[in-house]
Amino acid sequence: MKMKCPVCGKLIDYENNPWKPFCSKNCKIIDLWNWLHENYSIKVEEINEKITLEEENNDKDNSLWRSRKNGQ
Repeated sequence: MKMKCPVCGKLIDYENNPWKPFCSKNCKIIDLWNWLHENYSIKVEEINEKITLEEENNDKDNSLWRSRKNGQ
């Protein structure tokens, strides 16, 4: 099975390759370097988690925290 190296794009034999999915040790190290230096990233959607003081108090009133605090 032939495939392209994800770093350099060179066509390689996948089955007999000790560096798979890369074509060489050099490409494997380049890929690791890119991850460590955050050149690759996974896109995520940011969620606005601003909670008002009232919402926080309501959450505490309806939780196990309240019943344990009151000895129930």
